[in-house]
Amino acid sequence: MTSSDEARSLLREFPVVDGHNDLPYALREQVRYDLGARDIAAHQNAHLHTDIPRLREGGVGAQFWSVYVRSDLPGAVPATLEQIDCVRQLIARYPGDLRAALTAADMEAARAEGRIASLMGAEGGHSIDNSLGTLRALYALGVRYMTLTHNDNNDWADSATDEPKVGGLSAFGREVVREMNRLGMLVDLSHVAPATMRAALDTTAAPVIFSHSSARAVCDHPRNIPDDVLGRLSANGGVAMVTFVPKFVLQAAVDWTAAADDNMRAHGFHHLDTGEDAMKIHRAFEESHPRPVATTATVADHLDHMRETAGVDHIGIGGDYDGTAFTPDGLNDVSGYPNLIAELLDRGWSRADLAKLTWQNAVRVLGAAEDVARDLQSTRGPSNATIAELDG
Repeated sequence: MTSSDEARSLLREFPVVDGHNDLPYALREQVRYDLGARDIAAHQNAHLHTDIPRLREGGVGAQFWSVYVRSDLPGAVPATLEQIDCVRQLIARYPGDLRAALTAADMEAARAEGRIASLMGAEGGHSIDNSLGTLRALYALGVRYMTLTHNDNNDWADSATDEPKVGGLSAFGREVVREMNRLGMLVDLSHVAPATMRAALDTTAAPVIFSHSSARAVCDHPRNIPDDVLGRLSANGGVAMVTFVPKFVLQAAVDWTAAADDNMRAHGFHHLDTGEDAMKIHRAFEESHPRPVATTATVADHLDHMRETAGVDHIGIGGDYDGTAFTPDGLNDVSGYPNLIAELLDRGWSRADLAKLTWQNAVRVLGAAEDVARDLQSTRGPSNATIAELDG
């Protein structure tokens, strides 16, 4: 049996839980949620990284759909609700392939049925507009993790890609973490500053996740996880889910990306814009400035380091498809996961280790957050603290 055959065999039993996919935002930007115009029951290769045929080909068994909105967008709360509505519409439209999942047990049930467990994660604490009541509302609507920041600071947490403001987490930020613990919502530390990572780990009673981050020791980008934080995941029980974004995994791509981002802004586009007009600008830049190319092996290098530093029980996968303009060779879209598993098999990873990477660790961490929430809810009620009360 070839490594590719063995990878596909493993994924039939232990499919991928992917921590982060931006399909809902791509649908917002491209077709304003007209799902008929991007029918993901059919291949959408010309427009998207993601559709059901390629999810099936890639061996995906559970997906955290990001309900992301930009932090500079006015009206973040209603825009987040629109993103949640998009995911719910997708699940309703494709019931034979997608199943709503709120719990670890739901994920296992979906796997048994041969459907793709569909969960939601809010990307950025700006989505709650400094309101714990809004946080609870998002949880009630099905959101099962929240990334504490996106690319910009919010009023209570520092981002990895902004100037420090509160020194990690403010008092209200720590209360957000405690309320997420009480709800059973996973604390996601992708995008946050190292000081925020450490403050959250000091505060949380439940395991954390990094829904789409790689190893800073392998690629020195501020979006990646320092070794001391990876080393704390064993005691915390959390999971770091490697991302595929070339500018986060390949050092040579970091400088190229900075120049490409400057070019986007010079042409009047947000540097994260993946709309058709923006992509024309990206492609023109790439023609005159060939980009460094990440590969499946590049991502595997991160996973080797993360396994060594955090432990095999504390790693996962979060590709960030449809949230990035470029992808590594061999991981071009959501059909590519078997290539990564084959690469790891060739590096000597065992089937047991790979089962943890693809399925078991992510399911365990959600179940652990549920257990913590059950205990906390027996001792305290919802927090009604405000940012004005706690931060002055």
